[in-house]
Amino acid sequence: MSKQVAIVLSGCGVQDGSEIYETTLTLLRLDQLGIAYRCFAPDIAHQEVIDHHSGEAVEETRNVLVESARLARGEISPLDELSASDFDALILPGGFGAAKNLSNYATAKSEMEVHVDLAELLIEFHDARKPIGLMCIAPVLVPKVLGPGIAVTIGTDPEVCGCISAMGGLHRSCAVDDIVVDFEHRLVTTPAYMLATRISEAALGINKLVDRIDEMMDVNT
Repeated sequence: MSKQVAIVLSGCGVQDGSEIYETTLTLLRLDQLGIAYRCFAPDIAHQEVIDHHSGEAVEETRNVLVESARLARGEISPLDELSASDFDALILPGGFGAAKNLSNYATAKSEMEVHVDLAELLIEFHDARKPIGLMCIAPVLVPKVLGPGIAVTIGTDPEVCGCISAMGGLHRSCAVDDIVVDFEHRLVTTPAYMLATRISEAALGINKLVDRIDEMMDVNT
């Protein structure tokens, strides 16, 4: 049976949803490795909508699931239909949707709350010893949901590193082309566009993350 990976999206666009290049590179690498995937997103309203041309917030209502469907070419399901029992691993691309829609990190920082369905799924995958990959800003969710003492990276940003530490996480500085692996917790993170200045840089770390997730799926623990 083919390996199956669940991808959780948070909208469409770096400023208020999933980072488009990070998502596309993830899906491309999975396909290159012959790994099946399915995209999911919460059926909720955006916390805010950003005009990606001006970079300013606009008075507009958008739905996270509907916007994420743009990235998934319509092949997407509501997050509440995702079960860890149906998949071998979980991957979260970055983009500020992770900090605005999947959580309220953007405004609450270390006091943030995580979307309840996502929090339950992260715990479910973790407890089942199924690999979890997170990139860009998404690793800030780890200490809040999975508890202290888990090594992650968002790159080198001092404010975000400090928040991770304040929540009990173990932040590891990391170059854009590398990954941080917590073997005990079967979790892989990479900075992606927290550091990348072009798509080829982001691809280096993302490909390593997906490759390592692939290797972890081969190991039963």
